[in-house]
Amino acid sequence: MPNSQQAPLKIAVAGLGTVGAGVLKLLEVQADLIEQRCGRRIEVVAVSARSKGKDRGVDLSKLRWYDDPVAMAADGGADLVVELIGGSEGPARDTVATAIETGKHVVTANKALLAVHGTEIARKAESRGLAVAFEAAVAGGIPIIKGLREGLAANRVTEVHGILNGTCNYILTEMRNTGRDFAEVLADAQALGYAEADPSFDVDGVDAAHKLAILASVAFGTPVDFSAVHIEGIRQVSAVDFDYADQLGFRIKLLGIARRTEAGIEQRVHPCMVPKSAPIASVDGVFNAVVAQADFADRVLFVGRGAGAGPTASAVVADLIDVARGRSTPTFGVPADRLGALASSPMESRRGAYYVRLMVVDRPGVIADIAAAMRDQNVSMEQFLQRGRSPGEAVPVVLTTHDTEEAAMQKALATIAARDSVLEPPRMIRIEQF
Repeated sequence: MPNSQQAPLKIAVAGLGTVGAGVLKLLEVQADLIEQRCGRRIEVVAVSARSKGKDRGVDLSKLRWYDDPVAMAADGGADLVVELIGGSEGPARDTVATAIETGKHVVTANKALLAVHGTEIARKAESRGLAVAFEAAVAGGIPIIKGLREGLAANRVTEVHGILNGTCNYILTEMRNTGRDFAEVLADAQALGYAEADPSFDVDGVDAAHKLAILASVAFGTPVDFSAVHIEGIRQVSAVDFDYADQLGFRIKLLGIARRTEAGIEQRVHPCMVPKSAPIASVDGVFNAVVAQADFADRVLFVGRGAGAGPTASAVVADLIDVARGRSTPTFGVPADRLGALASSPMESRRGAYYVRLMVVDRPGVIADIAAAMRDQNVSMEQFLQRGRSPGEAVPVVLTTHDTEEAAMQKALATIAARDSVLEPPRMIRIEQF
C-alpha cells in the first residue's frame, strides 16, 4: 500500500495546449488532495511543447524544457510520460513508443493514436509491466473507460452507444433550437471556439469514430479496429429535418454505436433519430453521453462535459493517481494477448427503421413510383408526410419505414434517386429505438 514516505511519482508532460496547461494547473491547485488520495506526491519534472515563450498561465521556470518530446521521453528523470500532443503518427506515436521502450508508464488523451495503434501499444507496455491509461481520450471528464473496464467488469456488455463529439452535439442542438442550417450554426460554433477552423475531423464523424473504436475494444474485449467503423458526419442534416423529426417524436443526434449482433460486432457513427423519451435525447449542447447495456447491471448512463481544460485534465490526473497508487489493470480490460478478434458486422446488415426525405415534382404517379421501389426491396413504409400540394412544382415528401435491412434500403433509395421526378439525392437518417 502506498504511503506518505514513498518517493513522488515524477512525470514529464508532452504538449502544453489547453489540456496540458490544465493538467499542470490542476496538479498545483489540488496537490494536497492528490497526495492524500494516492499516498505520495505527483511531481512534474519536465515539459515539452512547440513554443517555449508562450504564456500558458503556469510557472514553467523550475521544469526541464525539451523542444523534442521524444528526447524528453527518453530521459531517465521521469517515471511516467503524459502525451497530450495528438495525432496517430509522428511525434505523438514516437513519444509513446520511446516512453515504453525506456520503461516509463504512459497517460494519454490521444484517441487517434489509440484507435489506430492501441492494441500494439498495449501489447508492448504490458510485456514490460507498464501502464497505459487513457480515460481522457474518450468523452473528456466522463469516467466511461473506468466504468466499462472496472465498474462493469463482472458483466457481459452487449452494446455501447453515445454522443461522443461535443462540437456536433452543439451544432445539432442549435439547429433544432433556432431553425438555422448547418453552415450558419457551424460559423457560430467556430466563433465561440466550439469548432476548429477546419472542422472536418469533428463534423465528418472521424473524432467520434476514434472514440467508438476504443469503447468497443474495452466493452467487448476485442482488438481496437478503427478500420471497421462505418463513418458518416452531419453536413447533410438540414434544418427541415428537425421540423419533421419533431413531428415524428424524435431528436436528431450524431451517435457512435457499437453492438454485438449475430453477424458480429457493429461499429458505426452517423446521424440518428432517437425517440424524445430516450435519456440520450435530452443531452444537448457541448455535453457528451454514453450508454452501456450489460447483462447484470442492465442499462447504465454516463453524462458530462466531453472536452475542455477542466474535465479533460481531471481525467488525466485521475489516471496519474491510479498509477501513483500502483493500481494495475490491463489496458483494454483484457490482457492484450487475450483480446479476441470477433467478426465485423458490415453496415449492409444493419436492421432497423429509416427516415427518408425527398424533393419531388408534384404530379400524378410519383408517390406510387416511390412505393413501388420500396415494395420491390421488401421495404414497408410506416408513415408518409407531404406538406400541401403544388401541382407541377417541387415539394418535400418524408416517409419512415418499418424495420428493414440496410442493403435493401440502399437499393430502394438508388432506384428512387434515378427517377426524373426526384430532384435531389434522397436524404436518409437511421432511426434507433433505444
